[in-house]
Amino acid sequence: MYEGAIQDLIDELGRLPGVGPKSAQRIAFHVLSADPADVTRLATALRRVKELVRFCTVCYNVAESEQCRVCRDPRRTEEVLCVVEEPKDVVAIERTGEFRGRYHVLGGAINPLEGIGPDNLRIRELLVRLGTGSVRELILATDPNTEGEATATYLALMVKPMGISVTRLASGLPVGGDLEYADEITLGRAFEGRRAV
Repeated sequence: MYEGAIQDLIDELGRLPGVGPKSAQRIAFHVLSADPADVTRLATALRRVKELVRFCTVCYNVAESEQCRVCRDPRRTEEVLCVVEEPKDVVAIERTGEFRGRYHVLGGAINPLEGIGPDNLRIRELLVRLGTGSVRELILATDPNTEGEATATYLALMVKPMGISVTRLASGLPVGGDLEYADEITLGRAFEGRRAV
């Protein structure tokens, strides 16, 4: 629709996940009308993230050094390992302030329709970590969707023969939710995971 640089920007923004054509156009025109100092800061931040950020050599979380801050923290227990799909999941769990163990980031979930199998994830690296004998419990914190469930089931089958306790995050009704708006799967899991009061 547009010429040159503005269309190039719209096209590049449209390639970002969750950004459709209308949003890409809106962001492009915002950038066009923004203060040059703001645009420079954005460009610098984008360049810096590509230059400085890498994956932790232990857990594969994002880090600016060889290891992420969780792996460098000596107060974290090595006996409990939480498996997540993506680095953003580590942030979500850390915000709770409830978990004091360590993490392993798989880099996705098993999804045959997208051509993602166990060999495309960091499962081999997980098994090497578990082979050290320091982990007593493995918490499977993959997403509660078809791909996350398939990944959790696969990992449970691989790890149980190692004698390590394998647990799965509870799922069900959110606090403040209404029963009438819950889907059948969520409500079914809430019944399965009920506890005594």
